[in-house]
Amino acid sequence: MILKRILPNLLLPLLLSSFPPLIYAQQKMLTMEDAVLKQRSTLAPEKLKGITWIPNSKILVFQGSGAHEKDLMRLTIGKPEIHEFLTLSNLNKQLKEHNLEAVSSIPSIFWEGARSFKMLSGNQQIEFSLKLYTNDSAIIELDPMFSFSFPDRFENVDPSPISPWTAFTIDNNLHVKCKAEEIAITKDADKNIVNGKSVHREEFGIMKGTFWSPLGNLLAFYRMDQTMVTDYPVMDLTQRPAAVNMIKYPMAGDKSHEVTVGVFNIEKHTTVFLKTGEPKEQYLTNLAWSPDEKHIYLAVLNRDQNHLWLNSYNSSTGEFEKTLFEEQDEKYVQPLHPLQFVKGHSNHFVWQSKRNGYNNLYLYDVSGKQISQLTGKDEIDLQVEDLAGFDQRGEHIIYQCSPKNNPIGRIIRSVPLKDGTSTTLTSLTGTHIANLSPDGEYFVDQYSSIQTPNITKIYSTVGKEIKTLLVAEDPLKDYRLGKMKVFTLKALNGMDLYCRLILPVDFDSTKKYPVIEYLYGGPGVQLITDRWLAGSDLWFQYMSEHGFIVFTLDNRGTTGRGDAFEKVIFRHLGTVQVEDQMKGVEYLKSLRYVDPNRLGVFGWSFGGFMSTSLMVRQPGTFKVGVAGGPVIDWSYYEVMYTERYMDTPQTNKEGYAESSLLNYAGNLKGKLLMIHGTADDVVVWQHSLLFQKKCVDVGSQCDYYVYPGHLHNVLGKDRVHLYNKVTDYFMMNL
Repeated sequence: MILKRILPNLLLPLLLSSFPPLIYAQQKMLTMEDAVLKQRSTLAPEKLKGITWIPNSKILVFQGSGAHEKDLMRLTIGKPEIHEFLTLSNLNKQLKEHNLEAVSSIPSIFWEGARSFKMLSGNQQIEFSLKLYTNDSAIIELDPMFSFSFPDRFENVDPSPISPWTAFTIDNNLHVKCKAEEIAITKDADKNIVNGKSVHREEFGIMKGTFWSPLGNLLAFYRMDQTMVTDYPVMDLTQRPAAVNMIKYPMAGDKSHEVTVGVFNIEKHTTVFLKTGEPKEQYLTNLAWSPDEKHIYLAVLNRDQNHLWLNSYNSSTGEFEKTLFEEQDEKYVQPLHPLQFVKGHSNHFVWQSKRNGYNNLYLYDVSGKQISQLTGKDEIDLQVEDLAGFDQRGEHIIYQCSPKNNPIGRIIRSVPLKDGTSTTLTSLTGTHIANLSPDGEYFVDQYSSIQTPNITKIYSTVGKEIKTLLVAEDPLKDYRLGKMKVFTLKALNGMDLYCRLILPVDFDSTKKYPVIEYLYGGPGVQLITDRWLAGSDLWFQYMSEHGFIVFTLDNRGTTGRGDAFEKVIFRHLGTVQVEDQMKGVEYLKSLRYVDPNRLGVFGWSFGGFMSTSLMVRQPGTFKVGVAGGPVIDWSYYEVMYTERYMDTPQTNKEGYAESSLLNYAGNLKGKLLMIHGTADDVVVWQHSLLFQKKCVDVGSQCDYYVYPGHLHNVLGKDRVHLYNKVTDYFMMNL
């Protein structure tokens, strides 16, 4: 590895000016395969993977590099050497000795303590014990007594971090297994009643459906009844004749599914359900256990998503105990994080909330009394992005936030739970991500910036640098790339809109160039970030090699900038976003080297909605557009997401009509290519098909391409085909 010198005073003003060339002595040109398939592998900066802290120790385990790229390595804090932890050859040797299948890479580790861990390999869970450490390696033995195979069709594996039990699902039912013993927790015959899986279409931060208690004695799980939700047909084109796969898809304004939370007692083999009350069409989110396992806390959100109750339930009886507090907003409340109990203090917890317009941390006691607001009180924090954990004594919180002077970056800070001054633990401007040790004494900092590939270091939680683990080389140093500029424009209300501009390779300011504007524009996404290459894809550089300027603007409605920036889109999706994107067009047209008659726009999903919106709501502005997996009419999109931002079609008829692109199809000018996967279960195929039908009805011409069998994204080797299709379309028409 080559150590790159980084200037510690790289501040935001530098971001707001043209960068010097990112690479020197470039010779190579990117191929499409490079840009699409290799940008996250061989052409991505080296990154430490599989970083895991061993519980009750000061030992860090991570995937090696070079000759050890398939092995796990270990580092003990305070010692300079990195040693082997588990080699792939040793793992496969032990698997062979027990008649188990060899693996091509070491699976993920699930620690149960400092001396035992589980691995999932194929359809098997394998238990290992750590016997001792040597100077060069660790002695690790497979324990056949606690290893077992899963039944057919198993999914959603969730090993308990404290007990030998593992939860998993088979079809729509939940099971647990330990050694030879397997328990079917649920036995619902109706496939439309689903247990142990994520619910509410993975909104509200929900990513799984099972939640082990802190002592491993109880398992909370979601039960989702979809019997009342409308069936939706997805075509299976692999059969002869084609078959229909019916899924449950709750569209905005229609009947939604009903969710409950069950609690299974491992010892008693009994289940109780939390009495979450009426109405049944509500959202049960952000589940958390009390440290003593006696209580479960849920953020209960009404269907209108403007009223939240943080409730406590008895985990033994399911009885409702109390509402700790409520949050309301005239637009919407969006809980994304469960409460987190303070280390060593079972009567205090930290709650994340945007109640003051920015996401901040609040300290509460278990009665529901707010003790203090912990963050957002000084001139540094803009808003909290993640809570890493607590320091060794539970006296400080370590968190990641976007700073006010650089909202596209992330820094790591520490704040005392009692009155005191917050401290910034990282110095370099850019994006920092913290991985805190279990004892709260150290954290791994994974850092990059627009011009800096990955740097990984270990710090103490008082900000002392302990060790540098990785300084990645620039993987693109031999390639000819276009110069990049990150800057801001002003929205009509004066707010800053962050922009990224990539100039063509061999740029000549006396020439006129075509522009491709790549955009997303919707909630929950920030395309322009202060990390490697400003968050851009290598396909943008591929297009710069072929004579295009590539431009991106994060309009109001995107994430990371607080409620005033994000919630301005409420009940009118597309309107303010288009207004802001037109500020970008105005800027582009002001540049002497931009050909205003050769502007193109490209986006996927919400970006597909935005690119189509610009083509039909600002007709003639863009000569060429490409819209992938686009939402066309929000009344055909899912309940949870759509109603948060638009209310229902019944209560916001004007807003739905204003945003429906079917009503503007007759305005289409220029060339528009629409692309869709035929098995898309997120933005269903019906959206783009309805737009094609409307174009026929009104006499507009729209090009169309489908990817048979693909879901919402075109992945794998077919993604190269997709980007060749998009590139050819811009080459031919722009």
